[in-house]
Amino acid sequence: MLKQKSIIIFALLFYAIIGSYLSITNGISHDQWHEQLNWSVNFNAIKGLFNNNGDYEILINYIDKYHGIGFHYFSQPIQFITHKFIANLNQVSDISAYYISRHLAVFLIFSISAIFFYFLSLKVASDKKFSVMATFIYLLYPYFFGHAQINGKDIPFLSLWIICSYYLFTIIENFYFDKKNSFKTILSISFFTAFLISIRITGVLILIEYFIALIIFINIKNIKIFAFLNNNKNFIILFSFLLCLFVYILNPVLWLNPLEFFKSIEWMGKYYHDICTLTFGKCMRALNLPASYIFIWFFFKLPILILVGLTMYPFVEKKIMNNGIKTIYYLTLVFTLLGLLSIFIIKKVALYDEIRHIMFLIPLIFLIALYNIFLFNKKVYYFLTILVSIFFVFENVSLKKYQYTWLNSFAKLTNIEKNFQIDYLGISNKNISKKIISHATKNNLNKDICIYGGPYTEAFLEKRGFSCFGTYGIVDAVKNRPFYAYQNVRNIKRSKPKDCNLIHLEKYNYFFYSKDIIAAKLWYCD
Repeated sequence: MLKQKSIIIFALLFYAIIGSYLSITNGISHDQWHEQLNWSVNFNAIKGLFNNNGDYEILINYIDKYHGIGFHYFSQPIQFITHKFIANLNQVSDISAYYISRHLAVFLIFSISAIFFYFLSLKVASDKKFSVMATFIYLLYPYFFGHAQINGKDIPFLSLWIICSYYLFTIIENFYFDKKNSFKTILSISFFTAFLISIRITGVLILIEYFIALIIFINIKNIKIFAFLNNNKNFIILFSFLLCLFVYILNPVLWLNPLEFFKSIEWMGKYYHDICTLTFGKCMRALNLPASYIFIWFFFKLPILILVGLTMYPFVEKKIMNNGIKTIYYLTLVFTLLGLLSIFIIKKVALYDEIRHIMFLIPLIFLIALYNIFLFNKKVYYFLTILVSIFFVFENVSLKKYQYTWLNSFAKLTNIEKNFQIDYLGISNKNISKKIISHATKNNLNKDICIYGGPYTEAFLEKRGFSCFGTYGIVDAVKNRPFYAYQNVRNIKRSKPKDCNLIHLEKYNYFFYSKDIIAAKLWYCD
């Protein structure tokens, strides 16, 4: 048993090291500048309250004052410590290295979340082997593995949701077996819930999961609700007080007016970026999504193993119901998932870039589906999870830097480039910059040559002497030649620049898929 535990710990450490290295040698996602700006405005506002220099008023008038900076409390110390090393490693400026070093913090929080996912799945199934294999699926799932290298908002949010769910189940378990919840447990769930909310205001929805778990518990235990509330009034008061206190402390925008909290919920529900997301061949706008949007993306994003697991519920229903505490856990996951999806659809909450804003629901789906398969047949469960884990390893290797765009094998039956998002976070900027450097060196071009394209390629070129940059949108009006032009970020549908030669296609390929996926195009215009 000790040997098995050591192997698992070693595997997690190995995973964390490999993923951390990949994260700090990756490209820069398009929202890194914006995230750093959010932190700077909030941090200056904090200092401004003490210096009385007007910086807090800047925060109050800042368009993204409700965006949430909770993860920065974790990432900024890591960024401060590591950015010099990362600047030398990638040959970029300090500010660019600061953006990249945030990736490291993201991968570390995701690795930590895997520990809580393991213990959460252990509560659901009370079987260590089940939990180990479920955690392998969680860690190796290319969609998570790719986002964990770059996504500084959705992965931290997902990670904290898992941590909060673990503490929720711990508290419900104590209620179920008439054990007292310690101050440490109450403090933990209060802090992590507030931390979740401070990352993104959507975190208030975790309270729905808490409420669902409590209602299911009361019904299964056949407890009178008023008697329960009276017996646990100290717990409720302490949790409510600590939660409000931590939410207030972690969100500087609330310090002079706590009522800003309610405005932030309304604001973020209809976030102003009305971005078009290519969804099964149709352009679906964030502020006017059809109900089918979420289900289309779940169908093509979830592993087929998970989709199969969801369909097995009718075969294992009798084993799930009347199973004591495990029934409470399972039903909490199911009704939380259904309840939140209903809210998103009915309220027409703005979503874009596939389903990354509701990525936090996927671990819940994983637990439901994997537990269904486990109850159906344990041998089948172990065989399939081992097989899928191996497949995920090959997919991760095959996709290289683009694991975050992963689609399941159903999508491979379609034209992926025509129907779905490609490099929507712009990670191809690093490889594009390498090709520009190589081409310019080989052809003895002056470093004052201009480069027109998407964001952050300049981060990898400035240290090499390049200094002229512009957006792709103005390329047809450029008169001074030669220059470079490239397309990336979203599906490449725009026409190529006039009188230019294509010199590089940035491509990746799925395992068991014959067609290359083009993430970016680079032209030389002489």
